[in-house]
Amino acid sequence: MPPLKPTDFGLFVVQLLAKSTRESTGLDQHVLRQALGLSSSFLVTDATMNDGGAHTWLVGFSRLVDVVVALHARSELELETVNAAARACSDCWGASGSWQNLAHCRDGVRTVAHRLKKLLDPNGRTYRGQPVYSPTA
Repeated sequence: MPPLKPTDFGLFVVQLLAKSTRESTGLDQHVLRQALGLSSSFLVTDATMNDGGAHTWLVGFSRLVDVVVALHARSELELETVNAAARACSDCWGASGSWQNLAHCRDGVRTVAHRLKKLLDPNGRTYRGQPVYSPTA
């Protein structure tokens, strides 16, 4: 059996977003939420199957957040997408803390989470007046 090809979350995200926007009039936020939901799985697989895996994962995760920020700037960001992004940060934080060789990925999660936090209302717990997912709530 041939060896498994390494995963590349950065490439996956680019291809997924390109396909999603090509097949509709705009970005389908459901697809964006699904990709965010896969981020912690790709963190583990990229980092274990690919020499530059932590980097490919962070590229993909950062690109997803770029899209979230752009949707916010255009006043098109849905609360469900904000919640998916918050959950993805929480899941990636947990995954990166569960394996010693992924601990350095926490800096990337922290950076992404900081960018997302800037989108929240001044209280840091709501988005446009609606509660946002928090693992401690």
